[in-house]
Amino acid sequence: MQAVKESNLRSSSFSEKLRLKDTKVRDLMVENRRLVEVPYTASLALTLNALMANRVAAAPVAAPPGHWIGAGGSMIMESDKQTGVIRKQYIGMVTMLDIVAHIGDGDKLDGGDDFDLDKKMSVPVSSIIGHSLEGLSLWTLNPNTGILDCMEVFSKGIHRALVPLDSHMENISGVELMEASSCYRMLTQMDVLKFLKSHPSDLEGVLSRTVSELKAVTDIIFAVTSEAKVIDAVKCMRVASLNALPVVESSPEVEEDHSQLVNGYGRKLVGTISATDLRECSIDRLKACLPLNVIEFTQKVPKGPFKMETERELVTCFLDSRLGEVMENAVDRHVHRVWVVDPAGLLIGLVSLTDMIRVIRAALISEA
Repeated sequence: MQAVKESNLRSSSFSEKLRLKDTKVRDLMVENRRLVEVPYTASLALTLNALMANRVAAAPVAAPPGHWIGAGGSMIMESDKQTGVIRKQYIGMVTMLDIVAHIGDGDKLDGGDDFDLDKKMSVPVSSIIGHSLEGLSLWTLNPNTGILDCMEVFSKGIHRALVPLDSHMENISGVELMEASSCYRMLTQMDVLKFLKSHPSDLEGVLSRTVSELKAVTDIIFAVTSEAKVIDAVKCMRVASLNALPVVESSPEVEEDHSQLVNGYGRKLVGTISATDLRECSIDRLKACLPLNVIEFTQKVPKGPFKMETERELVTCFLDSRLGEVMENAVDRHVHRVWVVDPAGLLIGLVSLTDMIRVIRAALISEA
C-alpha cells in the first residue's frame, strides 16, 4: 500500500511539472491590467507623470500608423476589433532608463543654475526612444508561446514584451517584430517570476539549491560611492546602461573620483539608487534632488501612496541563500536585483531577475 501511495505521489508531481511546462503566455496574463501607453507627442514631463501615476517603469509609445519605422524595425499595430482597420502603431518603448539617460546627457551635469531640467523634460518622448539599449527594440510575445520559450526570451535580458490578446497566429515561439491586434497587455520578467513563485512544488528541486551552486550570481559589479551626487549616479547609469547601482562606502584611504563608476566588489554596501527612484519624484522635487548626495537622496525619496516604507531597506542575500528565498524576496519587495554580500556586509555579487529566470529554465529543461 505504501509503495502505491509513493507511486501516486511521484505521478502527481510529474503531472504538475508537465502542467507547468505546458503553460502558455496567455495563462500568465490573467491578472495583468490594461496597457499603460503614452502618445508620441507627450513631453518627457508628462511621460514621467504617467509612469509615476501607474507605478510602471516603462510604457509603449503610440503614434499614427504608416509614418514611423518601429524600434528595431518592428511593426506593432493596434487595430479596430470590429473592422480590422489599423488605429495606431507602437513605435517603441520608453523606460525610466531612457529618461535618466536623457537627463544625464550633456555637459552641464552639475545640477547647478546652468542645468535646465525643465527644458530637458519638455522634449517629445518620441525623440528619446533608444537612448538605452532596451529601447532600441520593441517585442511582442504571442499568447500561444510556451512558458519555456517565453523564459528563454527573458533569460537573455529582455525585460518586457507586449502580448496581443486576440492574436490568431499559432505555433509561435520566441518574440515577434510584426503583429496587429485590437488589444495588448504587457508581460514582464516580474510577472513570470510571480507565476513561478505560485508553483513552488513544481520547482522544489531548483528552488532549494543555493544561488552559488546554480551559478546565478554575477560578480562584476559597477557601483558609485557614498560621496557621489545624484546627478553623478544619473550620468553613471546612462554611461553603463544600468537601471540601478549599488552605493558602496567611500574609503578615506583611497583617492577616487566620486563622480565616476567604481568597482564595487569587496566594498561595504550602504545603499542602492535606481532609475525607478527618480520616477517617484515630481519635476520640482527632482530638480532639488539632483545636487544631493546619493545617500541623502535615498532617505528623502517620497514614500507617498505608491511607495512602501520597506522599499528603502537593502534587499540582500548570501552565496549560500536558497534560490527560492532570493526569488521570494525579489517578488515580495518588487526589486529587480538582489545584492549578494558576505557575512561582513561586503558586496560580492548580484542576482538579477534575468539570472533567476535563466537558472530556473535550465533546471526545467534538465528535468524533462
